[in-house]
Parts: sequence; structure tokens; C-alpha cells
Amino acid sequence: MRYHNITKDDMKNGDGLRVVLWLAGCSHHCKGCQNMLTWDPNGGLPFDDDAKEEVFDLLRRDYISGITLSGGDPLYRGNLSDVTAFCKEIRETFPDKTIWVYTGDSWEDIRELPVMEYIDVLVDGEYIEAERDVTLCWKGSLNQRVIDVKKSLTEGKAVIFQDDRRDFNIYTAQAENEVLEANE
Repeated sequence: MRYHNITKDDMKNGDGLRVVLWLAGCSHHCKGCQNMLTWDPNGGLPFDDDAKEEVFDLLRRDYISGITLSGGDPLYRGNLSDVTAFCKEIRETFPDKTIWVYTGDSWEDIRELPVMEYIDVLVDGEYIEAERDVTLCWKGSLNQRVIDVKKSLTEGKAVIFQDDRRDFNIYTAQAENEVLEANE
């Protein structure tokens, strides 16, 4: 598994303040993608023990809600076994932190993958430039869904995490206040 960046105190890629791991490798190649650099599975850096420890150090902070895996596509076939093992280790080490994953795949095509056991929220679907909407919270285009994985597995169908159409500016302001309070 390879990665391009580790972002700390992120408030745009999931609920609360998060660590974001930007993985290399994507086969979707969505038109208008903001992360084309991450498509190459051989790009970036090897995700080694030092990188893992950096992520874990960030997750130990009380004010961090969890981790978001993005990219690229964390569920790119070349990443899948490493991502599954990593998510399992995060779940065991930080049971109170949430795990969000962004993928271009649809829930219906990947819901039976073993990694789903460890994921709390999945943002699914390819980015469609013609359906771009900057007011959406946690996703880039109208076709994408923010899915509550635990409820979806229980109910046997995709269950939306919450109303992800709320005003992004209000959400951002609330998250910025959380950062300020955490850093006081």
C-alpha cells in the first residue's frame, strides 16, 4: 500500500475532526477528479511503520473523531488486503474512533467485502463532474451517497448516514469552532 499524504485536523472529509490518509491507486479515473495524482498505484510513498505510527499518534488525540481513507481509492484492488488489515487494527486499537472510506465503487458492488466489518461510513460512487455541487457535505457530486455501513449491513440495503444535504458552510463553521476549542 502506498500513500500521498496524511492530513491532521481535517474537517471536510467526514464528521468531526479527522485524520485523513490519502492512498495511491485508483481505476475509476473520474473526469474532473481533484486528486488525479493519486491514480497511479505506484505513486507516493510506501505506507511503512513510521507512517502508521504517525497516523496512530494523531488518532490518540482526544479531539480527533477518527480516520478517513481517501485517495485515489482505498478500495482499489491493489490496496484492499492492506486496507482491510489496517482498518481492523485501527478498530481494535481505537474502538471509539470512526472509520470513513471514500470509494468510486457502489455500495451494492462492495458490501460483502470483509473490510466493511470495520468501516462506519462509506462515501460511494464515482465523482460525476456534471453533478458537482459544492453545497454538499462530505461528497462532491449528487450521485454519491454517504452510507451508514453498520445500519446498511443490518438492513441489507444502503442506509444514508444522515442528511448530508445540509448547508456545508454551517457545518464548516461548527467544525472550525471545534478546532479552536481543541487547540486552546
